[in-house]
Amino acid sequence: MSGLGPVTLAVIQSGLQQVCNEMDLAFVRAAFSPVISEALDRSDGIYAADDGRLIAQGELGLPVFVGTMQYSTKAVIERAKNIRPGDIFIANDPYLGGTHLMDVRFTMPYFHDGKLFCWLANTGHWPDTGGMVPGGFSANATEVEQEGLRLPPVKLFKEGEMDDELLSIILSNIRISGERIGDIKAQAAALKVGARRLDALLEKYGEATISAAIAELHDRAAQQMRALISEIPNGTYEGTAFVDSDGVVDEPLRINMRIRKEGSELYFDMEGSSPPCRGPMNSVIATTRSAIYLAIKHIFPEVPINAGTFEPLHIEDPKGTFLYAEYPRPVSGCAAEVSQRIAEAVFDAMTGALPDRLFAAPAGTSGNFALGGHDPATDRPYVLYVISGGGYGGSMNGDGLTNGCSTIGISKTTPIEVLEQRYPVLFDEYSLHEGSGGAGEHRGGFGVNYRMRILRGQARASMVMDHGLYGPNGASGGATGGVNRVVIERPTGDYHPPHLSKDQDIAIAPGDVVAVSTPGGGGYGNPYARDPQAVQIDVRRGYYTVDEAAARFGVVLVGDDLTIEEEATSARREGLA
Repeated sequence: MSGLGPVTLAVIQSGLQQVCNEMDLAFVRAAFSPVISEALDRSDGIYAADDGRLIAQGELGLPVFVGTMQYSTKAVIERAKNIRPGDIFIANDPYLGGTHLMDVRFTMPYFHDGKLFCWLANTGHWPDTGGMVPGGFSANATEVEQEGLRLPPVKLFKEGEMDDELLSIILSNIRISGERIGDIKAQAAALKVGARRLDALLEKYGEATISAAIAELHDRAAQQMRALISEIPNGTYEGTAFVDSDGVVDEPLRINMRIRKEGSELYFDMEGSSPPCRGPMNSVIATTRSAIYLAIKHIFPEVPINAGTFEPLHIEDPKGTFLYAEYPRPVSGCAAEVSQRIAEAVFDAMTGALPDRLFAAPAGTSGNFALGGHDPATDRPYVLYVISGGGYGGSMNGDGLTNGCSTIGISKTTPIEVLEQRYPVLFDEYSLHEGSGGAGEHRGGFGVNYRMRILRGQARASMVMDHGLYGPNGASGGATGGVNRVVIERPTGDYHPPHLSKDQDIAIAPGDVVAVSTPGGGGYGNPYARDPQAVQIDVRRGYYTVDEAAARFGVVLVGDDLTIEEEATSARREGLA
């Protein structure tokens, strides 16, 4: 124990959190790209000087970056030379602690009294980093070079001054480069805001007290996580999840998750998962680990986030599988899609051990859709990027949330008004994906439908989504949620992607419509145990049809006022008993 009083410790913990939150807000408010400024696809944090372990992360940051930014900061530390105040490193190499190429990381050393105290780092999703297709989501890529520009950790800012030569190389290899310079300056400015806030915190409490508090918070997070793990019965728990396909070979990819609990520790083994794949659904090890971290954090949300939180989690490197990508395997789908399947495999394994904490699988896809083209009205190129929500799984405590964000983050869909203002598109529809919630005593939440019409100019569309073949799993007898669907509607006939929700370089002409339906969450518990009146309300609201209510829940509704047919309902309850 450090001897710090509980009040002082709590204030410093909140202070470190606030530093990260202010970095997040500064980044969002200054960024040019809607994917950052509106969809909030970014994260900021504070990392240890010696090995990059997590000290604090913003509440508004994406959970999937919790683990990866530890490893990317460590990669910077291992390669940094002659660091000076004001230096900022840029990197997006997925094999050096990253996710995919679009997640670009900035890392800055923070000095106090002339000595390196910690590192400040952030990640922002750039809507384009070059490559075969606008937006970087190349569903058919077979090597990482096809996905975009790959940057190892290099100094973009040297003692506060941007390296114009390096910047020119970056901007010459990506689309819509004028927009990127705005994001670059916003990303760097966020780190500088964090440095000023840390200055104030250290001035108030002193370096010795802050350092002692950081160590104490680490130890307490590890202690709290171990206490919660200890409540799980000793034993081995197994779960599975599937990726529809890799975008190149039309075969499912399997994730085997074996979790062994001993005392206060958890051991994760993914042996037997599918081998490395040809397409972009390989996962780098930093993303694989981070997906397990965030899954456990979902199960135990009360544990504060720092490196101590993950100390009791021991992950065997899944070498020889698609969950341990090595150069030159393509990886564009790892962050937004494969990571969510990994988390689902953890949830599936732990459902039997912790039924009061677990839930059916959520939608599990970020709905990555990119449209690139030239707008004749503005005479400018553009890259539009859309992420979309889906249903959460039902749980012991109730029905799943409708149109929630992805498992891996708190990102939200860019408001359609912003998209219509900035790009040559019009949304004909944005509605609930009715019927997509998996049946259960507590049903899954619903996904969404959107129909986006291209108004002018030629464009190319690409998407990397998932759960088009397999809906999100139900739990404790619940049914799977509805699947993801993508259709390109043209006057000459509809186009359906061969891999259901993965495709690239689709020609789009004015008047064509991109129609997407996102998955609903899985159901929890026996569907026949659902309160008939709850089913009646769902039908009245249009969530299910009368026929769906009868088929999925055994509730028969008759007449214009949808009266519950008591005899059929009684028979259902007798069968359930």
